[in-house]
Amino acid sequence: MTKDAATAGLKKARDWESGWIAGEYVGRNRKLVTLTRSQREEIYLRETLTTPEAYMKRMFAAAIDQARGTPSQWSGGWGGYGERFASREGQFIAANSLAALGNAKLGYEIRYDQCKCGGLWQRTRHAIARNFMTYDRSEEHRRPQWGLYGGAFGGGMISTAWKPGPRNEFAEGGRAMLGQAAWGTLLDFITEFSREINRKQGVGR
Repeated sequence: MTKDAATAGLKKARDWESGWIAGEYVGRNRKLVTLTRSQREEIYLRETLTTPEAYMKRMFAAAIDQARGTPSQWSGGWGGYGERFASREGQFIAANSLAALGNAKLGYEIRYDQCKCGGLWQRTRHAIARNFMTYDRSEEHRRPQWGLYGGAFGGGMISTAWKPGPRNEFAEGGRAMLGQAAWGTLLDFITEFSREINRKQGVGR
């Protein structure tokens, strides 16, 4: 029993489909159903404040900033890492809050939906497109990700309030949007091919 429990725990830890990396998504065998206000609020809290993964991603991003030495005015020790983590976390909370408000107002879908298609190219194209397009209230018609990228731009601008200057608010907003384009596409790709990634790790379903 102990061995079985340990094996199950290892598989759970290695299971990329758990959502701790990619966030909320709808599997290929499930139908998209319009979210209620309470569901939106629950997802917002879970992805922004109330789960360990909400902080682990920012810890990873802060580690990259630390390795690159950006911003250069902050030190390279633990104090500098703390500043970079706090900066990343503050920018993320601002961006996610603005995106959540925008998407709620527009009625846009905030979850990724795995492609119901087959084939590497079709699924890859779907993963890339979904980082820039989402569904409206009908869950059928695609619309540009105004809320997501508007939130990223706003979060980048807000971050200039605590980052060492001089900094241009619009440049920081633009860089944040580029970051969303890059990281968002990567996370969508991971979510789309999570089953295949699991199999490579020996976690079959």
